Formats: sequence, structure tokens, C-alpha cells
Amino acid sequence: MPSFLTRLFRPFTQSTRMSLNPDTAAQNFPPNAQKCTVAAGCFWGVEHLFRKQFDGKGLLDARVGYIGGDSNNPSYRAVCSGRTGHAESLQMTFDPSTLSYTNLLEFFYKMHDPTTKDRQGGDAGTQYRSAVFYHDEEQAKTAREVTEKVQKQWWRNGKVTTEILEAGKWWDAEDYHQEYLDKNPGGYECPAHYIRSFPDLKE
Repeated sequence: MPSFLTRLFRPFTQSTRMSLNPDTAAQNFPPNAQKCTVAAGCFWGVEHLFRKQFDGKGLLDARVGYIGGDSNNPSYRAVCSGRTGHAESLQMTFDPSTLSYTNLLEFFYKMHDPTTKDRQGGDAGTQYRSAVFYHDEEQAKTAREVTEKVQKQWWRNGKVTTEILEAGKWWDAEDYHQEYLDKNPGGYECPAHYIRSFPDLKE
């Protein structure tokens, strides 16, 4: 079965256990740990690329889930309908003394196409929108600055549609979505998810 169809028919009936801002491993995080929350299309590939790039380099944890919507405890099926307002997202916990928020956002703009509104590859709908959900005003400032730079230097031929919004309530996705591509090698990967060979951003 083609990978795209595999994604269309992936299971909805497995565990629906979710939690708000789970802190299962939070006790092991350093006191200066921060969160970075982004949306860039199908969360399987987003998580996979960030883990591959930053595991052991300041990334402490990464969870896929839902944010930006207006209903509580959404299921994957509900989010896929596009009616809850949530985006498939990745929430990372990182050590800013080793890995900067700017570095994470620059990678975010390399690994997906922010110029295709509400779509990545063949995945279309508001749940696949490009977004940065900031956790404080310093993150908001950094997100706006990085977005302005990538528009001018990396994505000049299109308009960056990435939303920059305050992080609201986060819901962990169902357990079977976590580290999905590690557990299911050869599973669906959005064709828009790959690392572009952009030059370093200029000040």
C-alpha cells in the first residue's frame, strides 16, 4: 500500500490517553529547561527530524500533540476533521545553555515549507498549518525576528504564512503517535519534510 494511503488509513482506535502538559520526566530536567512548540504539518516527520538533528545536543524531550484549538482533550480523529482548530504540533523541552531557541527555529524553517498555507505536501487542512507557539515574550520577539530573516533570505520566492501565537493549552497525542517513525520504519513521511541547504542567516 502506498505510504500516503497508509497515512489515510492509520488506526484511530488505539489508546486515546492524553494529558495536559505531562511532566513524566520533568523532574529530571535542569532548572533552566525551556519549551519550544511548533507546527509544521504531519507531526510524525516533524518529531523525527528534530530528534535526529538534536538528540544528545541539548534536546531533552519531544512530544507530539495538539495545540491552538478551542476544545478540550481532542482526539486524533477530531483534529483530523479540521473542526477543532488544533494543529498537529511538536513540543520540545531543551537546555538553552546547550541549544538555543533561535537554533531550533532556524531548523524549523529549513525542514518544512512555510509558504504553503494550511498545507505540507499532500496534507491539507488547518491542522497542518505552519505555526510557532511562544511561551514568553522573549520567544515571541525571537520568533518574529527569525521569521522576518527567513522571509528575506531563505523564502524570497513565496510568502511565509507561519503564524506566531501565544502557546495555549497543550494536549499530548495518543501514545501510538509518539516516536512513530522510530517504531514504524518506512511509515508515512510528508514529502515536504526534508532539510533545505540554506546559507547561514545574516544579521
